[in-house]
Amino acid sequence: MTFGAEQDQDRPFLDRAIENSRRSLRADSTAKPFGAVVVVGGDVVADGVNSVVELSDPTAHAEVMALREAGRRLGRYAMEDATLYSSSEPCPMCLVACYWARIPRVVYGATTRDAAAHGHEDLRFYREVALPGAALRSLDQVPVQGAPHSAAVDVLAAWAAARPAGSVEPKL
Repeated sequence: MTFGAEQDQDRPFLDRAIENSRRSLRADSTAKPFGAVVVVGGDVVADGVNSVVELSDPTAHAEVMALREAGRRLGRYAMEDATLYSSSEPCPMCLVACYWARIPRVVYGATTRDAAAHGHEDLRFYREVALPGAALRSLDQVPVQGAPHSAAVDVLAAWAAARPAGSVEPKL
C-alpha cells in the first residue's frame, strides 16, 4: 500500500514504529531491528521494541512488547478499538497475538520477504506453519492419549462449565 490521503493518519504512527526499530542500530545494541506502536483513538497507548536478546525471551518481539504494555495501561487484553503499527510485517507469533488481542487492523512497513532478504526467519516460519499437518513440520508435536489427555480435557470442560450459560460456544 502506498500512502494516499486516506492513509495519511497512519503515517506518523508507522514512522514512530520504524523509529523504534532504528534504536537497534546503536553500536552497543544487541536488539533485532523491529519496532511497534499500539494506537487507540488516535493516541499512542504503547511502544515496543524487540527485546528477545536483552530479556532472553523468545516471545519479546516488538509487537508482543507493545501489546503487553497496551494491555497493562488499558487494563484489558481485548483491543477491538486499536491499530497496531509495526516496522515490519508481523511474524506468525505476533500476527496471532494480534488476533488474540482482537486488533482489527495492522499497518506495517517492510514485508516478510524484505525481512527474509536481510537474514530474518519469519518467512520460513510462515511456510512451516502453513504445512498441512504436524507430521510435516520440523517441530516435533506429540499429542498424547489416555489419562493425560483425559485430564487436560477435564480442565477445559470444567472451565467451560463454570462460565455463564451460553457464553462458551465451540469454535470447531
